Amino acid sequence: MELHATLLLTSLVLIGLLPHTPQAITQGNCERSGLCTYIVRVSPPPNISMAMSPSNFESWYRSFLPPHMERSPRSVSPFIHTYKEAILGFAIDLTDDEAEYVKSKDGVLMVYKDTLLPLLTTHTPDFLSLRPNGGAWDSLGMGEGSIIGLLDTGIDSAHSSFGDEGMSTPPSKWRGSCHFDSGHCNKKLIGARSLIGGPNNTEVPLDDVGHGTHTASTAAGKFVQGASVLGSGNGTAAGMAPRAHLAMYKVCNEQGCYGSDILAGLEAAITDGVDILSMSLGGHPQPFHEDVIAIGTFSAMKKGIFVSCSAGNSGPLTGTLSNEEPWVLSVGASTMDRQMEAIVKLGDGRSFVGESAYQPSSLGPLPLMFQSAGNITGNVVACELEGSQVEIGQSIKDGGGAGVILLGAEDGGHTTIAAAHVLPASFLNSQDAAAVREYIKTSSKPTASIIFNGTSLGTTPAPVVAYFSSRGPSTASPGILKPDVIGPGVNVIAAWPFKVGPNTAGGREHDTTFNSISGTSMSAPHLSGIAAIIKSAHPDWSPAVIKSAIMTTAYVLYGNNQPIQDEQLNPASHFSIGAGHVNPSQAISPGLVYDTDVEQYIMYLCGLGYTDSQVETITHQKDACNKRRKIAEAELNYPSIAIRASAGKLVVDRTVTNVGDAMSSYTIEIDMPKEVEATVSPTKLEFTKLKENQTFTVSLSWNASKTQHAQGSFKWVSSKHVVRSPIVIF
Repeated sequence: MELHATLLLTSLVLIGLLPHTPQAITQGNCERSGLCTYIVRVSPPPNISMAMSPSNFESWYRSFLPPHMERSPRSVSPFIHTYKEAILGFAIDLTDDEAEYVKSKDGVLMVYKDTLLPLLTTHTPDFLSLRPNGGAWDSLGMGEGSIIGLLDTGIDSAHSSFGDEGMSTPPSKWRGSCHFDSGHCNKKLIGARSLIGGPNNTEVPLDDVGHGTHTASTAAGKFVQGASVLGSGNGTAAGMAPRAHLAMYKVCNEQGCYGSDILAGLEAAITDGVDILSMSLGGHPQPFHEDVIAIGTFSAMKKGIFVSCSAGNSGPLTGTLSNEEPWVLSVGASTMDRQMEAIVKLGDGRSFVGESAYQPSSLGPLPLMFQSAGNITGNVVACELEGSQVEIGQSIKDGGGAGVILLGAEDGGHTTIAAAHVLPASFLNSQDAAAVREYIKTSSKPTASIIFNGTSLGTTPAPVVAYFSSRGPSTASPGILKPDVIGPGVNVIAAWPFKVGPNTAGGREHDTTFNSISGTSMSAPHLSGIAAIIKSAHPDWSPAVIKSAIMTTAYVLYGNNQPIQDEQLNPASHFSIGAGHVNPSQAISPGLVYDTDVEQYIMYLCGLGYTDSQVETITHQKDACNKRRKIAEAELNYPSIAIRASAGKLVVDRTVTNVGDAMSSYTIEIDMPKEVEATVSPTKLEFTKLKENQTFTVSLSWNASKTQHAQGSFKWVSSKHVVRSPIVIF
């Protein structure tokens, strides 16, 4: 999976042959067959009760269909999926003419053609200061009683990461089910279903890809001693919330995830009673009323479910985010202070430190050549990084090559990726890769060795933004700073359902295999697990409050007050890191929080210029904008501020709620460049009780003709807490 773990709709042309159901159409040939899958979003008339039975709902949904379909036998459902929690509506196969008929019916808000969305650890808990026996887990808890639902590729239920030793029984509110054979679910894995293709699908939710097993164990895998990838990164594996319960909703396979199945997974998770949703999937930026994830997650948020989503793997280009809606946490990816060293030594004596999770005996020196140069037998082969690292290595091995050096692309900067290779290999960053290319071109007899140096901890700088991590600004809502935060997403070691490396005969090895993969798909479940810890400690906190706690306690400086850097080792912008890098030990006790309710989100959507019908599509609220005032993006009670430079000024209120000591005092500190005049009034907040609200005003002004970009922050500081909010003028 590696860097292809998170989602681009531009790949639809390449992966369009995914079968939707065993009997149904494929999206790739739907145009040829004349029958395609559509998602239909409807508005309820006043006389429809949300408490009516599923059969009555289906009867009502039939009323939107053409007469010949409405009259089909009641014993045979025409629908692929029906929904009432994530959205009101259904998924169904229709011809173009039938789709036009459905669009014309009163009460139909939107008709979408179904689309395919691609999919977007041992050391990570320690890197995040989560340690038992004196570490933050002792004071924070481990997510006891929280339920994390994942929409992914399924799960290897027999893996040791999902054993239930020491687990409590599931909460009484849990209404989910296990579609594995008996004995595969337990007090850790309390639910597992496949939603691919509709309710008649009898497939068990087994993970045939690896992605879902990896993300699930990252979020809430139990302690597994001696975990490693082919001996590298050896340690005790654990998810972020090792005592949280897991529920897997299989909505994806190796080719991606259909929007209709994603909605079905959201529907099931909301109904079942999850507390946290982890979604390592998404699509290209689009308006919220056309985005099934934005619509479905709004419904989840209304039910009090916190949603963590991957920010996308289309960096380092700007404006490439997935999952931009403000009611979810959008998570970018960063590195950790661990390297699985594979040192490339050239014939001229120069050495470069690359990475590989496979650490065999050192190789060479041997002749070094480009893959395109001819017979590679017995040589070390330098390859451009086009596709999966492991697949490139396999092709070199099949061709007789002795080893491979993977050359990082120019925009990859200093990011290196450690994969479970099938032959001696090293991934070099872009600068070192450029030196190797030049050496091969200018040397008459180039040679190279690959020296495997094991796993090194405490490497610096770390964290660094991964080159692939998508960047802001948001295109759907530029006035909301995205991503929200960054978290570990490079070379993350977690559970895997198959053997990896050079000896993969035998296929599945259920209980001991781990793999190192990278992507914002890996960073999102880290935040899901951290959110579960917070939810377990504060069960009454809303999704917005949990999000605020994570954002306002994130850090932007590390080590000796050095700024977090991007992949080029330049100070990272807030469009790369959002509020900063997650800091779980502080997020559990943020002092002050910014809460945002459904009413505010609706006013915000109206302020974005959506019509009543479009807002109803997202929120289920009729005539939303006619009955409410509209607010600008900057007026949403969000823990960050983003504003266009052309505005020249901003005056906006924010409201904070005291969740720290009842008697507490906070003083403002402002850090903005000199070209921006910034004030906050009042400059001091005095609280006398818990859950007390206080409002303050932020005023910013700058010369719009001279200042095109500026960033900084304001902080409320007490004797115990620092509550930081980033500001970006762009």
